[in-house]
Amino acid sequence: MIAIVCGLAAALMWGVSALCTSRSTRLIPPIAVLGWVLLIGVVISAPFALSMGVPESFEGEHAIWLLVVAVGNTTGLLCAYSALRFGKVGVVAPIISAQGAAAAILALFAGEQLAAGAGLALGAIVVGVVLAGMARTGEEEEHRRHEGIAVTFAIVAAGFFGLGLYAMGRLADDLPVAWIVFPTRGIAVLALTVPLAFLGRLRMTRDAMPLVLASGVLEVLGLVAYNLGAREGIAITAIISSQFAAFAAVTAYFLFRERLAWIQVTGVVVIAVGVAVLTGLQV
Repeated sequence: MIAIVCGLAAALMWGVSALCTSRSTRLIPPIAVLGWVLLIGVVISAPFALSMGVPESFEGEHAIWLLVVAVGNTTGLLCAYSALRFGKVGVVAPIISAQGAAAAILALFAGEQLAAGAGLALGAIVVGVVLAGMARTGEEEEHRRHEGIAVTFAIVAAGFFGLGLYAMGRLADDLPVAWIVFPTRGIAVLALTVPLAFLGRLRMTRDAMPLVLASGVLEVLGLVAYNLGAREGIAITAIISSQFAAFAAVTAYFLFRERLAWIQVTGVVVIAVGVAVLTGLQV
């Protein structure tokens, strides 16, 4: 029961975060949104991490994997925010949710064995991404170009998120979640937020502020909910939380009046099913 509740909580938080980001990135540049989100993540996670002290099991190898998590997650967020600036939530979010598939591919290259049937699930996800990325016929050329940019950014985001997930998997058994979130967010703040502030590019507007704040808080709380649920049941939590994309797509349909072509809807459904099946096979 805890795994189901936590999985639903993570899906809800990440889904709402995607909706907020799709609006905030149209008010201020995606890189500014990311800078603030990273800073919020540090503020939230710092008290928990510092109160624990540095884990006794911390080693040099952990530092390397933390750096990989920081690069993967930060680059993934920047690409995801850029995709949401140009494209529809209903297309972008499902593609990004294929991050687990990207992590599985990385694990395969690292020498791990994929579960039986995982190859078919990966193939289905690829087909789904192609279908979801097809623009509606009759749309203006500029709109079709924006959709293409959004899909490209979403695919790259899924790849970098997959890298971050794989690295987190290498750390999960050795470090508490606070000591994964805090250092990786801290590295990103030093590398991105601080330079943006010095250059005067860490922009903010009154309309964007509540959306950015919500995104920053929900990103971290979703990660905490996921980890709490995974302790009780990894498979259930992972499958349910991965459906944040379906929640975001349906909500965007009603809130933002997003309309997708039938072939795009088909692609979104194929991605959702493929991600759920692959997650269930791999965890």
